[in-house]
Amino acid sequence: MRIFAKSDIGKARDMNQDSFYISKPEDELQLCIVADGMGGYKGGEIASKLAVETSKNYIINNFDKSKQDREEILKLIKSAIEYANMVVYEKSKEIPELENMGTTIDICLIIPNKIYIGHVGDSRVYRKRKDFFRKLTTDHSYVQKLVSDGTITKEEAYNHPKKNMLIKALGCASLVEPDVMVKGFLKNDVILMCSDGLTNMLKEEEIEKIINEDPVDACNKLVYEANEKGGLDNITAVIIL
Repeated sequence: MRIFAKSDIGKARDMNQDSFYISKPEDELQLCIVADGMGGYKGGEIASKLAVETSKNYIINNFDKSKQDREEILKLIKSAIEYANMVVYEKSKEIPELENMGTTIDICLIIPNKIYIGHVGDSRVYRKRKDFFRKLTTDHSYVQKLVSDGTITKEEAYNHPKKNMLIKALGCASLVEPDVMVKGFLKNDVILMCSDGLTNMLKEEEIEKIINEDPVDACNKLVYEANEKGGLDNITAVIIL
């Protein structure tokens, strides 16, 4: 298994409030995390870093204590996100300038033939399998709710003025309910984790085309193309092969 990652400030922001973690090939656990922070001065940067570091440490420190079956691993990921939520939320209450900070989070824990996913917010996880490229996560956003309700189409959602309005984020309340799931991860599958700085600039068919051309260099190309389209937000992409 190989993992590639790239994060970029983009062309419109003063700082990069995205954070990510990818494990090394020699690590016991193959773990990847992406978080896209939000909030006032430095709030988003602090929230995303705290969420990544806290959830990473929680999973690494508690993995051996679990029975390592499907339900136990899903419970571990859910608990890691809930713990990270508590840490970010309490930090936001300690310092007035951080009061409104929060972050998205996506966690992928890869175990032979399976990928365990935890998700809050509108960062995304995709899987390419043969000729099929599909989103595995569902955005916790106002616009996604409109799409799910049939009020607007997927195409209308792309340019909707409220497409960045979240209905769920990590660290914004004392409790959060993450989505957790397990999916197959087979030979020749490609997993993409990304912040909305990528998906707001490139449509899914454009992302798929870049991954098909060269998955090894896809992170660099995806970030480059998102910047070419305007780079209106921080951009983070993680590719798992």
